[in-house]
Parts: sequence; structure tokens; C-alpha cells
Amino acid sequence: LIVMILYIVRGTPVLDSLMFAVALAVAAIPEALSSIVTIALAIGTRKMAEQNAVIKDLKAVEGLGCVSVICSDKTGTLTQNKMTVRQVYLNGKEQNADASACNADSAILERAMALCNDAAYSDGNAIGDPTETALSDYIGVPVYEKIRSDYPRVSEIPFDSERKLMSTVHMCDGQRVLFTKGAMDVILDRTGELMTKNGAIPMTPAWRQRLQEQNRAWSEKGLRVLAVAYRPLEEMECCSLEAENGYVFLGMAAMMDPPRIESRPAVLSARRAGIRPVMITGDHKITAMAIAGKIGIMEEGDLALTGPELDAMKEEELDEKLENISVYARVSPEHKIRIVDAWQRKGCIVAMTGDGVNDAPALKKADIGVAMGITGTEVSKDAAAMILTDDNFATIIKAVANGRNVYRNIRHAVQFLLSGNMAGIFSVLYTSLFDLPMPFAPVHLLFINLLTDSLPAIAIGMEPQEDGLLRQPPRDPKEGILTREFLLRILLQGGLIALCTMTAFHLGLETGGAGTASTMAFAALTLARLFHGFNCRSEHSIAKLGFRGNLWSILAFETGVLLLAAVLFLPGLQVLFAVADLNLRQLVSIVVLAVIPTVVIQAGKMIREALA
Repeated sequence: LIVMILYIVRGTPVLDSLMFAVALAVAAIPEALSSIVTIALAIGTRKMAEQNAVIKDLKAVEGLGCVSVICSDKTGTLTQNKMTVRQVYLNGKEQNADASACNADSAILERAMALCNDAAYSDGNAIGDPTETALSDYIGVPVYEKIRSDYPRVSEIPFDSERKLMSTVHMCDGQRVLFTKGAMDVILDRTGELMTKNGAIPMTPAWRQRLQEQNRAWSEKGLRVLAVAYRPLEEMECCSLEAENGYVFLGMAAMMDPPRIESRPAVLSARRAGIRPVMITGDHKITAMAIAGKIGIMEEGDLALTGPELDAMKEEELDEKLENISVYARVSPEHKIRIVDAWQRKGCIVAMTGDGVNDAPALKKADIGVAMGITGTEVSKDAAAMILTDDNFATIIKAVANGRNVYRNIRHAVQFLLSGNMAGIFSVLYTSLFDLPMPFAPVHLLFINLLTDSLPAIAIGMEPQEDGLLRQPPRDPKEGILTREFLLRILLQGGLIALCTMTAFHLGLETGGAGTASTMAFAALTLARLFHGFNCRSEHSIAKLGFRGNLWSILAFETGVLLLAAVLFLPGLQVLFAVADLNLRQLVSIVVLAVIPTVVIQAGKMIREALA
């Protein structure tokens, strides 16, 4: 089309028109763009891996910069996952853990805690679920192991997040006995008797209220409460879900899982970044609210919901209250899918954490599924886009910051490449419209695009994070890179570089002819684009950034200058690139003209910073 227009309108020979079209195409296409984006994403994933966030999908790196909601598990992610038993409740009264362990009154409770337990020890190190190892530590390892050897397990019903119970059957004094541990409210609903010093007594409404009040008092302190019960099985009765009823209530254990030291600062950073943190846990509602309040997830006026309360809500009611709900307690993995779906209906990009097999659908549903590397199952890791090798909420915030930085660097690299190419396009169009000699040979533009452009663009992709990155709101995922403001900036910067390039071209025409003009235009454009790499590092001026923050940009500039000097001064390359010899005055003119766009752009940034 360009060849036809030039031939018909201006009468330009077909060969010359074809050369112009080739030059324009080479100038317009940023050949290094796809590789630069891939390299920037790869650099981002490597940095995230160094900070304990393993990215499985490159698209997740860029997506992290858009995250506006993080739904996080409590245990192990926001807390230290180091359970210790602080208090127990048995024989109708509260006791400190140190005072109650290994005495006659607590013998039956400790037996149940030891038998309905999968914790193991290797070389003195506990292996297993933190809740179970906390119980075994409370009992004492020697006593724990002796109880388990004296009363071998016959059968079991593993823990299930929906039942919130675990049951095992053991032979005790010639009789099969079912021991169960689990959520206090679930076990209490299945209990008919209460164990006391004088044996089992009926579970009266007064006792139920007393136990519930104790559970509430512990939960308000942020303690996790676990209830223990048992029942003898009939001779032919099998271990089944139906058998988990008619218990004798033995007691409760109150455990503390302290919040991670870094959780509160990470939550505050998330809020400053415009990200809404939401806690999801299987714990009691009051316990979850207490922990959420300590780390800053739950603020005044926020709501907390339980799984049953969530089930009772219609979609319209949930959508109306969603933004005020900070805590979901006693939830199942199925509830996580509904929570993610509700936030996505509001147009939010959601990150969801999970560690269990049943969490896989929610991790797939979320925009960014986050699996736990330590406690997570292989199924959850396969379903996730990111794996936390330290199971830490703070690592998610670091990953979000890295995601934002990667996107920002890609955007700046695109700005650098397109504004430089725009300068080449303007220069070629200018000489064509005014019937001037071609300013560049295709080999000149290929040299610029593939060598001297690629190095600064890669350096821009390695720009470190700026302090204010997490004080900006998440970007709109529907907004593309090429916004109106972005395109205007490219046009202005490209036009400025083209103006200086064409000035060098005209100086070459006046002092040496077409060959000299082409050489000066090529050198001016190359050097101007190398200087322009410093402009595209950030929205801030070099005076504010400094040069030491990204030494790769210095190395890229120096390498580009050396490559340009080799083309201009080495005889073999002079012939290959069809460049003319330049005198000192011409070389000085090239340097002065090449640096002018950077001086103007940096001056504008400094003025804007001074006025801000």
C-alpha cells in the first residue's frame, strides 16, 4: 500500500518506494518486545522464588499486580502454626496446662488425647499436624508413646473439614472404645453425658451452658479450643459415622497459635496498597475474630460469618454485605468457592490460599490460587498458580509487590521501545514527504532494534522496586498498557528524539552529503535512544532515583556506546553498515543533539516533582 501511494502520488520509483516501505516496517516493529517481556517475567519469577513464592504460571506474575482481595487461611499462614496447650477443662473446672498434665484427674483425658492422635516422633522431633503434636507435647512424649503402645488402634475415621471430627477405635481393658476429638460445638451437640471425678453424669442444660461459656471465654482470648469425648462400642457395632453420637464428654484443651510477627505489618501494607485481606478458617468464630483483630484484618464495623450463616444467605444478601465481611469461620472448602465467586462478581481479582485436597477447586476458581508449600497437599499445589514455600501471608504481599513491579517494568520497557521506534518512523516519514535521501538503511534500524535497544530494555526490566509501589491502588485489569496518556507520552518523546535526529541529518547534508547525513542520523538516533533508556526507568527523575539503583542500566548504556563506536570507527564495520567518516565537530554535534531529549524529559520530571 505504501509503495502504491508513493508511486501514484509522488511518482517515486518502485524500487525506492519499496526500500522506503522496508525501512518504515523495520523502524515500526519492535523486534525485541516479545523477548523483553519474557525476560522481565522470568526475572520476576526468580526474584519471587528467592522470597519463598514459587510461580508455576508466568501469567500469574503480571496478575499479582491486579490483586485486590486476598482470602487467606489463618493457621500457619497468618499464625506461626506452633500450637501449645495453655489450659484444659476437666472435671468441671479450668486448669493450667502445667498443673493438670500427668495427674490422676487427667488420666482419662490424656488417654483420649493420645489415642485419637496421629503425631509421631523421630529423633526427638515431632512429625504431624501442629494441633496433634501440641496435645502429645502436653501429655509428654514418653507417656504419649506408652499409651499408644498399650492401647493399639483397631480402626479410625480420619478428620474431615465438614464433620470437624476425628475418631479412632481402641481395645481398652477388653472392650472396644471410640475416642473422638474435634470442634467444641460439634462434639457438645453429640454428647449425652459428662465425665467427672465421680464418674459420668447426665449432660444437663446447665452444664451445656457452663461449657459453652468456657469455650467462649477462651475463644475471646484468641485460643483454639478442642473438645475430647469417648463412648464404648457395642459388641457388634462398627466404627462408622453413625457411631459418632451419644458421647461422654471428657474435657477441652485451649491452645495458642500466636500470630506471626510479620502478619500485622503485612496486613497493614496490603490495606495501604488497596488490597482487602479476608480471613478464612475452620476455627470458632470468636477465636477467628480475636486473631483477626490482633493482626488488623478485622476493624470496627466489620462482620464475621460462620459457614452455616453463609449457607443461609442468598446471593443478593451476600453481595450486599460482602465488602464488610472480614472473617469467615467454621467454613468448608465449598464455602471458599462461593466467597471467591462473590468477590469476582464485583470485578475484583482474588488470591485464595489453600492446603488441602478439597481446596483445589477454590484454588482453580481464584484468579491467583496460592498453595502452602510446607503443609499443602500435592493436589493443592497442582491446582495453584503460586506456592508459598514458607506458608507465610507476608510472602503473598511481597509477591504482589513483585508482580506490580514486573508489570511496571514491562510498561516502561514498552514505552522505551515504542517511543524509540516512533522516532525512527517520524524520521523516515519526514524524509519521504520532503523528498530527501533515506536517513537510514534497513541494516541501521536492525542494529538499533536488535542490539542497542534490547540491552537498555532488559535493564529496564531489572529495575528494582520503588518504596511507593505498595501505596498505590491495584491497577484495573481491564485497562491495557496503551492508554491515551501512555500513547501521548510515546508520541511526544518519539517526536522529540526524531527532531534531534533530523537536525543531525540536515547538518550531515550541509557538511558532507547524503552518506554523511545518513551516518549522523543513525548515530544520533542510536545514542539518543541509549540516553532515553534512563528516562524510561521510572516516572521519577534520575536526580531522585540515582544511578546506583540499577547498575544494569549503566552497563547497557556503556555496551551500546561501545557497539556504536565500533560501527563508526572500525573499517570493516564501516563498510558493512555503509557509514561515512565523521570529523570531530560532527561527532560533538551528534552527542549534543542525542542528549537534548533526555535533558528536556528529565527537566520536565524534576519540575513535576518540585510541584508535587
